[in-house]
Amino acid sequence: MKTDYDILIIGGGMVGASLVKALATSSLSIALVERHDFSQQLQPSYDDRGIALSYASQRIYDTLELWSSFSPYSTAINTIHVSQRGHFGATRLNAQQQQVPALGQVLLARTIGTVLNQSLSNQDNLTLFCPNEVTKVTLADSHITIKLTSNKVITAKLVIAADGVNSPIRQQLDLPLNTHDYQQTAITANVTTQAPHHGRAFERFTEAGPIAFLPMSQQRASLVWSANNRFAEQLITANDNDFLSQLQTYFGFYLGHITRIGKRSHYPLKLSYLSETVHHRLIFIGNAAHSLHPIAGQGFNLGLRDVAALAEVLNSSPSDCGHATVLQSYQQWQKPDQQHLVAATDALVKWFQPQHPLLANSRGLALHLLDFFPPLKQQLARYSMGLRTPQTGLVRGHRP
Repeated sequence: MKTDYDILIIGGGMVGASLVKALATSSLSIALVERHDFSQQLQPSYDDRGIALSYASQRIYDTLELWSSFSPYSTAINTIHVSQRGHFGATRLNAQQQQVPALGQVLLARTIGTVLNQSLSNQDNLTLFCPNEVTKVTLADSHITIKLTSNKVITAKLVIAADGVNSPIRQQLDLPLNTHDYQQTAITANVTTQAPHHGRAFERFTEAGPIAFLPMSQQRASLVWSANNRFAEQLITANDNDFLSQLQTYFGFYLGHITRIGKRSHYPLKLSYLSETVHHRLIFIGNAAHSLHPIAGQGFNLGLRDVAALAEVLNSSPSDCGHATVLQSYQQWQKPDQQHLVAATDALVKWFQPQHPLLANSRGLALHLLDFFPPLKQQLARYSMGLRTPQTGLVRGHRP
């Protein structure tokens, strides 16, 4: 059967739009369905959310010829400082030791979205359906049929769901989702500190939950505090001065006094993932496939590696890009990366949960020894840079 498009991507967020751009030079016809209007752009503000891009993610965007548009607005992560409050021992990773310009980069989510949206406006093999949403999904042997809120009906050989953690596509098809509630709440905000961050990122493990600081422009830092639910309720209702007092107590004075805080947001922390991200002519990527705890800052980076692996497979696929052999090739490539990162992030959360003091001492000793054991430290650095798994062409610096 002749379909309207080779590929239909559901969700034009950062992951979905990145995949569209990764397929820009292919001969495949692509449709993108997104519920938001791409033409609406808001002015940046102090409260814009920061996104940590790993070194591998930066390489992907460089290969896609987007990094030159990102770089004027990025802040390099030169050092990652990992410590545990109240106990000796810390580990420091730095770019010079790894012989890279930076371990990662911090960008505003708004900046990433704006640059990606602009790049889609002149892509020859792309048709946009936005604002629009999917109301019905029908599977057939040779294609998938999608009905939209506009009553438009589209057929495609392959559908890629990049529609977020609450994926409507997954829900419509009633696919089982593995979940684990960490009984924690992530509280996010931007803060300004007295001392310059000099490109340092911090992961500070405390009895009130891990606190992450990411360096941003204008002497800001992006805060993610993963607090247990009971304490999180107090932090959420506290006024700014009381919140900053608590934050200063638990984070310490690595960056001097914390002098300003912007708008606070919060969301529950749960691990969720599909056991199988590949189904009949259907692939789930990004948060629709796996939503991780922010403790290691790897959620979006894993989604971008989904994009890189999928683009590698699809750009060399036969005429039927939704054939089972194509889907199996992607699954064999990317499933180990997904499984490893889900397991590693979950283990890290559980390892640093407040427990008996002896365990806290052993964690401190482990951080201390790690700082003086180069092979393990090298592995940790490669993990944080997104280089642990076999690299795709987009990471190596060439399109597949």
